[in-house]
Amino acid sequence: MTAPVRLGEHVYALPIETTLMGGPTVIYPAVILDDTHGATLVDTGIPGMEDDIARSLAELGLSWTDVRRVIVTHHDLDHIGSLPGVVAASGAQVLTSAGEVPFVQGERPGQKSPGPEVIAKMPPEMRARFANPPRAQVDRVLQDGEVLDVAGGVRVVLTPGHTLGHLSLLVVQDGVLITGDALTSAGGQLNGPVARVTPDMPEATRSVQKLAQLPARTILTYHGGVVSEDAPAQLRRVADTPA
Repeated sequence: MTAPVRLGEHVYALPIETTLMGGPTVIYPAVILDDTHGATLVDTGIPGMEDDIARSLAELGLSWTDVRRVIVTHHDLDHIGSLPGVVAASGAQVLTSAGEVPFVQGERPGQKSPGPEVIAKMPPEMRARFANPPRAQVDRVLQDGEVLDVAGGVRVVLTPGHTLGHLSLLVVQDGVLITGDALTSAGGQLNGPVARVTPDMPEATRSVQKLAQLPARTILTYHGGVVSEDAPAQLRRVADTPA
């Protein structure tokens, strides 16, 4: 397990090694700390990652009882896979945008779920995941531009395109932008969203341009991790690059 990475006074990335698309990779949920209002977990990884997250929290001196809320950037399986287990362990509230609610609650199939013919050819474990996808009750719907009263202020930024209701977060005091899959990165270099898993690239491009207007000093992408070297210029570069 990789140790948590401090991004600011309130924000840590929680690198977790896993396998996606048939190969090894690292994903980056985040935790936002607040001594008064408790910890906020951002995304929960694939199914079965509760123990990995708990170990990362323990390195920060936290347990599940410290986690008061989980913010879901979007409903893809690698972001909500462990959400039911996390909620059961912590009792945390679940927060996401209106566009994500029916998917997180299991009222609609995932926006990018494969069709029945593709599912039928999958290994039994994967078939079971799509037959009974993770779901959780949403306790609070987040609005674009609202500022949560945690960590000195966390601004909600709706960034659709990758999914209908995808959201990002700006931890204002720390200048940390948590982008989910609205952006990606590799080796500290910022990139745009991945087209093959982004149903609406024009909308996703507009979302990137929206993010480029924010006062971010450090960027955390779920796939690729931390971008800190000249992050504002990198974000402007990506925003100005045609999709």
